[in-house]
Amino acid sequence: MSREIVKPYLIEKDEEGAFRLTVRTTRFNSQGYPLVTATPVEESFKTATAARSHAKEYYGAETGQFATK
Repeated sequence: MSREIVKPYLIEKDEEGAFRLTVRTTRFNSQGYPLVTATPVEESFKTATAARSHAKEYYGAETGQFATK
């Protein structure tokens, strides 16, 4: 695994065409190695923009903190 910090919000499209949001938290162990915890949000969204808006409203996300898959 790389030592690069991952973006804290991941937006993925599922098999049904809905978008899913995953909130990722990065912390570092005593050797400075990143440990990432990913927590999926139960709600699905019709568009990626709706998922971004949800993250901004409920999690305080900012522009540039999103990754897509």
